[in-house]
Amino acid sequence: MPAKTLSRPIFIVSAKRTPFGTFGGKLKDVSAIDLGVVAAKAALAAGNVPADAIDHVVFGNVSQTSADALYMARHIGLKAGVPVPAPALTVNRLCGSGFQAIVSGAHEMLAGDAEIVLVGGTENMSQAPYAARNLRWGTKFGTDPKLEDTLWSSLFDPYAGCAMAVTAENLAEKHGLTRQQCDEYGLRSQQTWAAAHAAGRFAAELAAVEIKGRKGPESFEADEHPRPEATLEGMAKLPPVFKKDGVVSAGNASGICDGAAALVLATEDAIKKHGLTPLARVVQWHTTGVDPTIMGIGPVPAIRGALERAGVAQKDVDLFEINEAFAPQYLACEKELGLDRERTNVDGGAIALGHPLAASGARITAHLVHELRRRKGRYGVGSACIGGGQGIAVVIESV
Repeated sequence: MPAKTLSRPIFIVSAKRTPFGTFGGKLKDVSAIDLGVVAAKAALAAGNVPADAIDHVVFGNVSQTSADALYMARHIGLKAGVPVPAPALTVNRLCGSGFQAIVSGAHEMLAGDAEIVLVGGTENMSQAPYAARNLRWGTKFGTDPKLEDTLWSSLFDPYAGCAMAVTAENLAEKHGLTRQQCDEYGLRSQQTWAAAHAAGRFAAELAAVEIKGRKGPESFEADEHPRPEATLEGMAKLPPVFKKDGVVSAGNASGICDGAAALVLATEDAIKKHGLTPLARVVQWHTTGVDPTIMGIGPVPAIRGALERAGVAQKDVDLFEINEAFAPQYLACEKELGLDRERTNVDGGAIALGHPLAASGARITAHLVHELRRRKGRYGVGSACIGGGQGIAVVIESV
């Protein structure tokens, strides 16, 4: 496949995210919409983008956990000050939704329907409700209605016949990955996040969230899920969760979390018109399907396809970010692609940070934007596996 140059250049002019809150933690009472608003306002402010210059809003969201969630992208835009005539679209490509929002925003621009697009992803997994299905039509006398944990059930793929973690176990078996290898990688995620946090490498992307504290409003400013004190010995004591003698444990899997991220995309004409400063260029992307029972391998064909479309050799990529759904999932991708850890997930990933489903792709892209500039690198690739058996990857170039 020859390289495909976009019909018009598309630039990222700002990229911000909220700190990620742990499951049932400090963000549990802040809806996905309100988290998205924080990220959106921060992105607009960081890029000096007037809200009334936004032509379209595209936000990813997977688990619609609040009563107003079906209005997601529209309400985020309106609450962030975007003008009423600017339309909005909520997208759901599961764990790839944050990336998909960027791609869908780019589609609007390539079609000539928008010059500046506010994109991102947001999720509050802590607010996932319990459901009592079919009660609307009544229940028989003496029947105890069953409550369904909608969060737990969403992590099971009925087509594949297994939970998401089991797909990672399948990859571990296929690639001969051991529990120790998985724990060692899980520990690396914690340690690299801790080093990056201590060095202030997340400062450029973070936007604090005001939350209710015991003594009044508080500012939530740092990721809550990481466990920098983790040790290999401690992780080894955690039981496998989904398979007897399996490799996936709470210590080497991504965290269930709450958070949001947002970016502003702009065309070259819009940058000139509004005096904006481009941070990176969206070069190309690729989405593909894979066997649902090994869905975690999705980044492999997605990255290969995106790089081929971009006309960029893998050796020329300065930074890779692959969402760490599970350690064996990442390790399988690393093995197949022959990735260098000196250039991959350099500041920790979802095992440490957490994985608020739709927010992760936008978070990864935001981090790539800022880390490439800090390192004076050129190309970055962000990617994620997707439940149901898909992969998505986006290639950006620092400018």
